[in-house]
Amino acid sequence: MSERAALLRGIRVWLAVFVVCLVLSGVTAFPLVTELRWLEDLLRSPASPVPEQLPALMEWIGRVREGLDATEETYPFILYGTDWLAFAHLVIAVAFYGPYRDPVRNIWVVEFGMIACAGIIPLALICGPIRGIPFWWSVIDMSFGVFGVIPLYLIRRRIKRLEALTAPVPAGVPAPSAA
Repeated sequence: MSERAALLRGIRVWLAVFVVCLVLSGVTAFPLVTELRWLEDLLRSPASPVPEQLPALMEWIGRVREGLDATEETYPFILYGTDWLAFAHLVIAVAFYGPYRDPVRNIWVVEFGMIACAGIIPLALICGPIRGIPFWWSVIDMSFGVFGVIPLYLIRRRIKRLEALTAPVPAGVPAPSAA
């Protein structure tokens, strides 16, 4: 396999992993109320050590579930906002088809994704306290940006190497030897 083919394959594999994670993140925003009920039931099961070992987590999950239940009961249209959040994840995932098809030409999508990942940190640090989110939960939110930027950084590096391999040789510069 040529270096170019290996780079292209690696780029596409990392893009597929990133897109799958983005889609899963989006799709799971649709059934929030049901998911949170399942999570709380699972964590409160007799086999779970979580209530005893992480009482603050259990208190937070209970509070969020109560809020979602009340919202669903009284103001279900507010949950439409999380539907749009989910949709946005899916739309952003579709944008990564561009770099999958032509990485060099569409590197800007990868760079846009990196900027979006970086933007998660100030969003969590500013909006978290305003909305009463515990700091440790904001750290979990920020980890999505940190862990999201890693594959995008690796993809960008590979695209830059691919670009260097496919860049036209300027006139008057001898082509590299095949030796």
